[in-house]
Amino acid sequence: MVRRANGRERDVANRLHSAAIHLLRRARRTDPLTGVSPAQLSALSVLMSGPKMLGDLAAAEQVRPPTMSRLVGEMERAGVARKVSDRIDGRVVRVHATPKGLRALSRGRAMRIEAIERLMSELDPDDLSVVERAVGTIEKLLGQRTAPAPR
Repeated sequence: MVRRANGRERDVANRLHSAAIHLLRRARRTDPLTGVSPAQLSALSVLMSGPKMLGDLAAAEQVRPPTMSRLVGEMERAGVARKVSDRIDGRVVRVHATPKGLRALSRGRAMRIEAIERLMSELDPDDLSVVERAVGTIEKLLGQRTAPAPR
């Protein structure tokens, strides 16, 4: 049985939600320097784990297949993705990130991390330790491992 959140949990959840959105928005200010649109960067982040069928990519990005098809066309023209027909069933098409796309994604991630790092450098050591513990707690809550370091 799922327990309903109490007032304190709801307040913390609300504040965390707002803080996470604002932190990511601030970190994403550098994204235009990648030369790739935010929608393309988002799709590339899904393709980082490997090629995806168009429908699966659309589902992961929570858009309709025609929208994803247009986006993938733009990505192909930009040279950051390519469509490849399946060798066995030519009707099946998978979208692959190109090396250029992966470099843009990596560059964007590195710049966002640097932006967050600059914010963190303003913290005193005790506050940084609090943030570090909070991140570890959130990772544990989500069942995630620590994110890999950027290359």
